[in-house]
Amino acid sequence: MKILITGAAGFLGSHLAERLLKEGHEVICIDNFVTGSRENTNLLSAYGSFNLIEHDISQSIFLEEDLDGVLHFASPASPVDYLELPIQTLKVGSLGTHNSLGIALAKNARFLLASTSEVYGDPQVHPQPETYWGHVNPIGGRGVYDEAKRFAEAMTMAYHKSHGLDTRIVRIFNTYGPRMRPADGRVVSNFIVQALRGDPLTIYGDGSQTRSFCYVDDEIEGILRLFQSDRVKPTNIGNPQEITIAELAQVVLEETRSSSVITALPLPEFDPKMRRPDISVAREKLGWEPSIDLVHGIRMTIPFFQAQLEQYDFEARTI
Repeated sequence: MKILITGAAGFLGSHLAERLLKEGHEVICIDNFVTGSRENTNLLSAYGSFNLIEHDISQSIFLEEDLDGVLHFASPASPVDYLELPIQTLKVGSLGTHNSLGIALAKNARFLLASTSEVYGDPQVHPQPETYWGHVNPIGGRGVYDEAKRFAEAMTMAYHKSHGLDTRIVRIFNTYGPRMRPADGRVVSNFIVQALRGDPLTIYGDGSQTRSFCYVDDEIEGILRLFQSDRVKPTNIGNPQEITIAELAQVVLEETRSSSVITALPLPEFDPKMRRPDISVAREKLGWEPSIDLVHGIRMTIPFFQAQLEQYDFEARTI
């Protein structure tokens, strides 16, 4: 197949692109490198069937190539990034999604939207099934990201219903692994970088808020199974193994053998108190569930950050 991936220079986009390239498909990447990495595209360029177009998908673009699939992954994804880039985040979720859908429609290609568990906001239903409509403050701290993705889902379904476009929507829960940006402000990257440097690990509040972390290889497998399926409705892809942030900090300290201490900062008012996917649909419809547990995944992630710290000097960014 010939596949277009917006945001293929990013963490998840680059892993998805590499998986497709390894399977023999041709991949075209559109990225403006606002949060993407040229190191990732340099790695992908080793495959002869990879092509890079440096472009902001929020702006229209014409492509001559025929396409079999369009996978829209372009967007700032960490709270630090979308709080610094609120307008760009809203534009790529709205205009970028519209342009990507237009490309898929023009090429008669299957479309997949990378949505997020953030559409559930600070959930009042736990765990979160796809039927839950969410609890989101549109003008809260995370609103620019949450509402951009909620709008993107609505736009995707509108194209499916109005134009008959073959669409998929994946709701991605917290994912981690190699190629995360060390200074992106997400909790796994923050903790590992802080632990390796011997800095205090920063948690918010008492660390009792929970998350569910999925290793990137499991996440990509689930996304591709969804893309290859006939399921149109949104689908949760994530790891239902729930853990507190304080427990995650202990796992990172043990696996890095770090002597770092844990320090607490005030809990942001917009920070969700809990997050865990109900993956019943993925199990039943896709035959998918994660296979890599958190400790093993953290263990496989640490060497990437060790290598990054040897090359660069990062300051962990927090919110």
